[in-house]
Amino acid sequence: MSIYDISAETLQGETKSFSDYKGKVLVIVNTASKCGFAPQFDGLQKIYETYQDKGLEVLGFPCDQFANQEPGTSEDIASFCQKNYGVSFQMFDKIDVKGPNAHPLFQLLTKEVKGLLSEDIKWNFTKFLVDQTGKVVKRYAPQTAPEKMIKDIEKLLS
Repeated sequence: MSIYDISAETLQGETKSFSDYKGKVLVIVNTASKCGFAPQFDGLQKIYETYQDKGLEVLGFPCDQFANQEPGTSEDIASFCQKNYGVSFQMFDKIDVKGPNAHPLFQLLTKEVKGLLSEDIKWNFTKFLVDQTGKVVKRYAPQTAPEKMIKDIEKLLS
């Protein structure tokens, strides 16, 4: 299975196929509004604004599996992201990123690039970098600031 065989629901309730992102560099991140790492939305938005015209997409996936840090509805999440961080990149509906009900996208991402001790996602704001062919090229820890990804993003876009 390829990333392009998968789809997910957006916060607006539309089904979005990842085949729509063929030829783009992707930053895929599991998010949570009440997480201490939520200020990373700002860095992710800046990266999106800077590199969108060069072929980058940032895709956010709210998740409530870590200390109930994403308890809100789709409307709450959209409002929080827009009001606090001006998020204009694509945000998806709340999903599971680990365990038996993990979304197929995160099953694929974690199989492709394992974390430090296992393939499981350990916390909110784990980030994945995917190249233009759908290959997962790197995984970043939750505490890694989005700005630290810029060199890798630029390399893929050049």
